[in-house]
Amino acid sequence: MHGLGMIEALQRRLAVSGYVADGPVTTALLLMQKLGRPLLLEGDAGVGKTAVAGALSQVLDTRLMRLQCYEGLDVNSAVYEWNYPHQLLSIRLQEQSGRDGGLGEGEIFSERFLLRRPLLDAISQSQAPVLLIDEVDRADEEFEAFLLEVLSDFQVSIPELGTIRAVSRPHVILTSNGTRDLSDALRRRCLYHYLDYPSVAQEIQIVQTRIPDLDMSLARQIVAFVQLLRGGDLRKRPGVAETLDWTAALMALGVDSIKDDLDTVMSSLSCLLKTREDLIGTDRATVQRLLGAASL
Repeated sequence: MHGLGMIEALQRRLAVSGYVADGPVTTALLLMQKLGRPLLLEGDAGVGKTAVAGALSQVLDTRLMRLQCYEGLDVNSAVYEWNYPHQLLSIRLQEQSGRDGGLGEGEIFSERFLLRRPLLDAISQSQAPVLLIDEVDRADEEFEAFLLEVLSDFQVSIPELGTIRAVSRPHVILTSNGTRDLSDALRRRCLYHYLDYPSVAQEIQIVQTRIPDLDMSLARQIVAFVQLLRGGDLRKRPGVAETLDWTAALMALGVDSIKDDLDTVMSSLSCLLKTREDLIGTDRATVQRLLGAASL
């Protein structure tokens, strides 16, 4: 199997796992595996970047390991640290037992006292996992610089133990919401794909995949409305997760059609809009106009 056939095969396998992927993102995932390179996914919050990693782990039948990035993330939280309480307890038990010599430095700083955090744990797996480095743009530039070494050589240096090299090379997906610019050095080490909001047809397919009991007519109305709402002047545009939440809410309320149910739509907007400014700015007249346009 070559080229387009491989892409379509992966696309079908992703769909079985519940992820509706278009051709470009499927191609990026395929190349990531074939070339052994990390994949950087950028896009607005809510477009499904994190879900890509979960779907890929299901397709590959392997573990999903996640490193959630945040300001102040350091090596101790991301790579490894020593289990100091366990070390101290072992030293005291040794002393109380009256055995000569005690625990030497080589025993204290050995594998039994090492706490493996996501990066070290990922390269220590016998079967290559999917390693999700989520929201890497939230981490400090200093941590990003450290990450370059790990992504280049897939090894970790621990002063007390030496260099630990990857048992298997993980499939690495990094995500970024664009809260800060990432370095050119990090981008050079990665394949790149910008994940945008889905098209109308793709979002309908996503909704029907996740909520198979949904009527097709209602699915079209919901997606058309969300797409129009998303195109407005909002502080936070609703993502696919919000579309699914709103769909589930409308079904729970027994709604068969939204075009003639303005009151229910207004009362359930909190499923789509997640800031006070957006809720206040989306008044009845605006919603009525969008409902009319979505019904065309």
